[in-house]
Amino acid sequence: MKILLSAYACEPNRGSEPGVGWNVALALAQYSSVQQPEPHQVYVLTTAAHRAGIEAELAQNPQPNLTVVYLDPWSWIYDWSQEGKHYTWSVNLHYYLWQIKAYLVARSLHKRYQFDIAQHITYVRYYNPSFLSFLPIPFIFGPVGGAEIAPEPFLATFKPKEQWFERIRTLAKRVGEWDPFLWLTVKRSALVWVTTQDTEKRMKALAAPKVEILSESGLIDSEIEQLNQYQLPTQDKIQFISMGRLLHWKGFHLGIQAFAKANLPNATYWILGEGPEEGRLKELVSSLGLTDRVQFLGKLPRAEGLQKLAQSHALVHPSLHDSGGWVCLEAMATGRPVICLDLGGPGTQVTSETGFKVPAHDPDQAIQDLAKAMEQIASDRVLRENMGAAGKTRIQQHYRWANRAQLLTTTYTKILQSRSSKLVRQNHEEVRN
Repeated sequence: MKILLSAYACEPNRGSEPGVGWNVALALAQYSSVQQPEPHQVYVLTTAAHRAGIEAELAQNPQPNLTVVYLDPWSWIYDWSQEGKHYTWSVNLHYYLWQIKAYLVARSLHKRYQFDIAQHITYVRYYNPSFLSFLPIPFIFGPVGGAEIAPEPFLATFKPKEQWFERIRTLAKRVGEWDPFLWLTVKRSALVWVTTQDTEKRMKALAAPKVEILSESGLIDSEIEQLNQYQLPTQDKIQFISMGRLLHWKGFHLGIQAFAKANLPNATYWILGEGPEEGRLKELVSSLGLTDRVQFLGKLPRAEGLQKLAQSHALVHPSLHDSGGWVCLEAMATGRPVICLDLGGPGTQVTSETGFKVPAHDPDQAIQDLAKAMEQIASDRVLRENMGAAGKTRIQQHYRWANRAQLLTTTYTKILQSRSSKLVRQNHEEVRN
């Protein structure tokens, strides 16, 4: 098939959204099977901000079936090195204008190459349209997410400024849903893939004809092989770890309070990352008398961070609204149980066999249940081993990028066959009439 992908964020050797865009495109370009010995021809549209990273990778590892097309509105390339120094609206404005430019370029490319199918990959956000849906070929929207919000009772655990942030964030998404082009994108999609049940509800509210849940996250085989090699710690002292940006909605304050409530004499807790909540979290640790048992490791290179994960017994990830949750996949691939809230992406990735998914009704209940999960992890070595083994199996079955290419190929084939059958029926009806 000739496949056209819209991947605003797309770069090799990166996590998060750029990793999603690149790995989907690469997996499709490399995919072949007994039934399909010839690989796909994949064309991916992205911003020139990712050109250096992509071209460096392709110079070392050429991909003859992958064509990357760089484009930006009026040659405005968003400088990601300055991320954080721009107002948020500038990112959103660039992204929206890029989508319009992407359609104009895609329309010209389609006249030349006659694509079979198009798919929007990144950004993984449901509340912005993809103008590729207006091409005269089947279109898949997603996986998209972003409808996840912190449950109302948890807002009281944030500072007033953060509470306003959460409410404005929710309002901005609702405003995005009023965009008529979003409605048309959803209506014209042969399939909408969503990352969580929260986004599924919003897509159905937008009258999406067909919605299915599919995580946007995955791991490449070399990463899985590397992570699988880490052995479980043998020391009696239990080590918990949380990894990520220290932001209010990541819920690290809940993890710290749960650790205090569990009161495990032979356990310590690492917090890996940096961010605006660092000072507040350190004050919380001090007020709970945990200074000698909770250690802040700062931001470490990825390899060092994974080493710390390997030295831990379990990952604590109490995020209040993650669409993805890459660190949960890394923990499962390493054979470490995950303790998370039953919210967003982690709530779909983690199962009762691979960890603990704690309900998030209110802060007191969540902290209590997180503490109970920590107690069980600390006291039961067999449980840790079984959950770790189940996590590795789940990664192999559901989160390999190679498997994603097979799933996408099967889905494309079904959509194209369905479209072909529909056209045949329409032609028969026209002949009869």
